[in-house]
Amino acid sequence: MKRRYVAFDIETAKITAEPVNDVKALRPLGICCAATLETTDGEPHFWHGCTDNATPAPRMTPAEAGQIVRSLTELVDAGFTIVTWNGLGFDFDILAEESDMWDECRQLARDHVDMMFHIFCDRGYPISLDRAAAGMRLKGKSKAVPTFQVPQFWADGRTDEVLDYLKDDVRATLEIARDCERQRRLRWKTQRGRIGEMPLPSGWRTVREAMKLPRPDTSWMDKPLSRASFTDWIT
Repeated sequence: MKRRYVAFDIETAKITAEPVNDVKALRPLGICCAATLETTDGEPHFWHGCTDNATPAPRMTPAEAGQIVRSLTELVDAGFTIVTWNGLGFDFDILAEESDMWDECRQLARDHVDMMFHIFCDRGYPISLDRAAAGMRLKGKSKAVPTFQVPQFWADGRTDEVLDYLKDDVRATLEIARDCERQRRLRWKTQRGRIGEMPLPSGWRTVREAMKLPRPDTSWMDKPLSRASFTDWIT
């Protein structure tokens, strides 16, 4: 049966002066906003905190983050499959911490499709959303806001620019999920400018399903990532 996908993504609130390799080492990160998108030609649903003046707050409160969890649960109950790019290793982990709804977020994370995690389990290495978009000849992420500057833009009141950036993220995620399933393959642009390909004969796997894949040979890598680096918080 064809899945009804809903793309999900968050933007964190922690401001850094430059790009950081391991931003989770700076937690708590906070959440400034989040979005879901159900159809590629539709409009996303946004979440963000509000001040007493009804303007966007610097970061969401635990109660506001909890509303995201409840809304995602309702979408799953309505028959949607959540799809992300690194949602297991990042978005749901951060959402669990910010909402303090760990059990609910673990359940959502296990049963959703994290395309990057599926790729990692199959190939032994992750790839970026932009490289996947390039290989699939899709638009990809917005370049209007440097990723590490998103929290600063939000803090500076440039919230419309951040929401436009987030809209492009969930749109790209949903487009990749659907196009790959329709073509039964993922194609991406490698660091050498070539095109890599991964068959998807049965479509994308949920996190729970991807964890059952045989471990690929990573003996050729100097420092291969472990599955635990993505899954430790749900297991």
